[in-house]
This record gives sequence, structure tokens and C-alpha cells, in this order.
Amino acid sequence: MLTRRVVGVVPVRNGVAVQSIGFRRYLPLGRPEIAVSYLDRWGIDEIVLADISASREGRGPDYAMVQRVASECHVPLTVAGGITEAAQIGDLLSQGADKVAVNKAVWTKPDLLTEGAHLFGSQCIVASIDAVAGPTGDSRVFNYLSNGTTEVAPVALAQRCVDLGAGEVLLNSVDRDGSYAGFDIDLIDRVAQSVTVPVIAIGGAGRPSHFEDAFAATGASALGAGNFFHFWEHSVTIVKAMIGAPAHIRRETAFNYDRLQSDPSGRLSKKDDADLEQMLYVRVEKEII
Repeated sequence: MLTRRVVGVVPVRNGVAVQSIGFRRYLPLGRPEIAVSYLDRWGIDEIVLADISASREGRGPDYAMVQRVASECHVPLTVAGGITEAAQIGDLLSQGADKVAVNKAVWTKPDLLTEGAHLFGSQCIVASIDAVAGPTGDSRVFNYLSNGTTEVAPVALAQRCVDLGAGEVLLNSVDRDGSYAGFDIDLIDRVAQSVTVPVIAIGGAGRPSHFEDAFAATGASALGAGNFFHFWEHSVTIVKAMIGAPAHIRRETAFNYDRLQSDPSGRLSKKDDADLEQMLYVRVEKEII
């Protein structure tokens, strides 16, 4: 079984890393490279950097930002935002991206998936799909540029993207975005079971148990979060500690996860007094010869 991944998501709006809430509200976090640097140091497996302003503003990728972020990132980096040409994919890869994710181009220029896969390999091409609950409870693809719901089912679009050449699917639940209510397990599993490529699912993570539940109940290859990881310093480590071996995730070899103590919300708990006593600095007198 392939190792499953825990992914950090960094949305960027007008050059600033933000917290996204329902694709409608955005709270500033700071410089993207700083947010990425923290995630990288905390043991994240992969990072998605999404410039959510690029397509809305009708511009291409921010190569300078990608270069700054890549210099702070030592894990696979997926870049999204403003990609409309195959040449831009090559430029992003040369600036340090490992993969690119396309959303708008899935609708306006689907051949870009095929061309990108042919030139750079399907492992570099990620189809980004935003989904919302439909009026009858089923899911529909969301168009973030028009803030409207389409009549297309996420499963159908995911299958089409894979047929066109996408080597991975990034599935985002708009309803769960910033809600901390947990992943949309039914949506994730339906999409993951319908395609032969890895699926990264994001949207709704609010505590470590949400990752544990979604890994156990779905075929997702990776689960990601933005808001949850950006506000707790030890959140990545705690998630990996609480998920445990059954999910078959990667763990840092230099860290002892078994000694980590946290509450259900994912906040680090105070260690027992006995453990703290053992951690006290012990002075060793200089030897005199």
C-alpha cells in the first residue's frame, strides 16, 4: 500500500497568504513563504500553494512568489493559479514547483491537461475540482469565478480530467471550507473510487480525528487543510500522532510520536510533572585535571 499523505494548503490573495472561509471571507495570515516555511518545518508531507487572485484578475502565475516559496519548501510543492498555457507549466516547474494544479483551464482549455501531461508527464498535472451540495443533496461542481453551481457532477468531471491526462485530482468541498466541521466523506469516497489516480481531499478539517475518520472511510490518497494547520504550531505533528499506523502515513523518524499528548481539538497538552522533571537541565561540573 502506498503511503498516504498529509497536505498543507496555502491560499494566496493579492500576494498575502489567507484563511479562506466558504470561498467568501478571507483573513490575512502573512507572507506565503513564511506560512510554507512553518508547514515544512512541522513535518508536512506536501504543500499546495494556490494563488486565488490570478484568474479573477486575468493574469498569469506569480513566478517571483513561487520562487520565494520554493526556496523555503523541502517537500513536494503544487502551484495553482492563473495557468492557461503549457509554457507557464514549464516556467513554474523551473521556478521550483513539482506539480501544477489547474481549475479554470479544466473548463476553458481542457486540452491543456493533455498537452501538459505529454510535455511534462501526467504526474505533474493536477485537476482542481471545487464541489458544493446540490439542491437534492447530491454534489455539483462549483465555478469559483462566477460563484455559481454548475450541473456537472464531481465524479464525472474527475473522470473526464483523468481521461485528458491529469495524474492527480485535488478535490475541495466549498461547503466545508473554513467550517471545521470535518471532511465530506461521502463526496471524497465517491470521487476516489471513480478514478485510478490519487485524490487529495481538502475542506472542513477542524481536529485530528477528522483526518483519522476520512482516511479510514475513504480511498483518498491524501487529506489536506489550510486554516487548521496555520493556527496551531504542533498541528501537523499531532495529526500524525493521533492518526496512527492504520492510516499508513509517513512519520518523521527523528520524532517520538508516542510521547505526544494533546486534547481532542488538537492542542498540545501539558506534560506530566514526572516527564517534565526528567527533561530538566542537569548541570555537569567541568572536569579539572
